[in-house]
Amino acid sequence: MPLPRSVARFNRRVTNRLLGPLAPHLPGFGVVVHTGRKTHRPYRTPVNVFRRPGGYVIALTYGPDADWVRNVLASGGCVLETRGRTLRLTRPRLFHDERRRAVPAPLRLIGGALGALAGISDFLDLTLEEGAADQVGLRGAGGVQ
Repeated sequence: MPLPRSVARFNRRVTNRLLGPLAPHLPGFGVVVHTGRKTHRPYRTPVNVFRRPGGYVIALTYGPDADWVRNVLASGGCVLETRGRTLRLTRPRLFHDERRRAVPAPLRLIGGALGALAGISDFLDLTLEEGAADQVGLRGAGGVQ
C-alpha cells in the first residue's frame, strides 16, 4: 500500500528540501530528473534506488500513479543522480512484488523491521542506457536532455 498523499505533500514541502541535496550521494537514495508531461518543465524527485545488473530499480513509495512515475513512463526514461554519478536510464517498466525481491536482502530485513519498506510492493525498473557512463554534463542541468 503506497504512502498517503498527505505524506507526499509534507515530503515535497519539507523533507525533500532538507534531504534532497544529500540524496544523490547517499547509498540507497538518488534523484530522478524528469520532464513534466504537460508543463515540459524539469523536475527533481528524491527516490529510494537499488542497483541491479544492467540498471536500477526504484521503490515506488507513493505508488505507480505518482506524477513523476507517469512522466518517466511517458518519456521512456530519465536521468538518475545517485552515489555521485549522473546516469541516463531507459526502458521504464512497472512491476509489483509483494516479497520485494528487487530490494537487497539486508535492506529488506532492516526496512521491513523498521517499517520503512512495509507495504511498498510497486517498483520501477530502468535499464542503463547502452554505452552510458557518468554523464557529468547533465549534472545540475536541471532537466532531461
